[in-house]
Amino acid sequence: MSRVKPTVADLIAGKGQRQLTDIFVLSLEEVRAVEEAGLDMMCLPDETMSREVRQAAPTTFIIAALAYGVHATTDEYLRMGMAVYRLGADAVYCAAGLDTVARLAAEGLAVVGHIGFIPTHRTWYGGYRATGKTAETALRVWRRARALEDAGAFAAEIELVPEPVAAAISQRSSLFLISMGSGAGCDAQYLFSMDILGTNTGHYPRHSKKYRDFRAEYERLHAERVAAYGEYRADVEGGAYPAAEHKLQIDEAELAEFIEALDSDENDRNDGGTQPIGGVPWTEIARPPH
Repeated sequence: MSRVKPTVADLIAGKGQRQLTDIFVLSLEEVRAVEEAGLDMMCLPDETMSREVRQAAPTTFIIAALAYGVHATTDEYLRMGMAVYRLGADAVYCAAGLDTVARLAAEGLAVVGHIGFIPTHRTWYGGYRATGKTAETALRVWRRARALEDAGAFAAEIELVPEPVAAAISQRSSLFLISMGSGAGCDAQYLFSMDILGTNTGHYPRHSKKYRDFRAEYERLHAERVAAYGEYRADVEGGAYPAAEHKLQIDEAELAEFIEALDSDENDRNDGGTQPIGGVPWTEIARPPH
């Protein structure tokens, strides 16, 4: 059965009906895998968005993340938002202030905001910590959701919030809520490809789940790479490479004529002459083509 790429209207209309899948990816290879696996949504850095990405994932909803700290002004966010839209992004993720979110939304961009724990603001939380575990902090998350609604965002990532709190907010908010470690009471689940594939070299968050161990496979392939390079070096040093099958050959008669001409040419050069080879002086043969 063929798939059809969901629109923003589809996501909003389907809110609360089922859990969708969202994933953060970094490469075109991962984009292709997301499409082939049939995931609903993906998020990627704005600099990764391209026409090739759109062509590789024609039925996946693509969110281009506008880099916080790289874009400083609202105009810069808007300029990049328009750029990724032209390349085929369906929405933009923006962790900037509400004025910026409102400006993007006013220009017709579908904006995904962020509530709960926001990694770029981690110093305010005392590091990487969950939020919403008290009535006071849970209300802050709720009020941020309402503020994003008022600013014109259609969706928000909700990160590291207790499941009952996230579910209560999702039930009362018009935002399409994407859960990053906030339980199953929202509208989509969100994980990083590096955690799913096991390529993460740092800490694995409690909410992450590793489905494969690509890091071990990469280490195995690296060992094979080093071994192959070493074998190549040994072949060269031992004379095993290049072997007969790796060499170009020349007809014996042509080779004999060439060697005779070489010897004659060397003698003429020593005498100051320019004996032609096949009617062409050696100076013309040596001259690089235009």
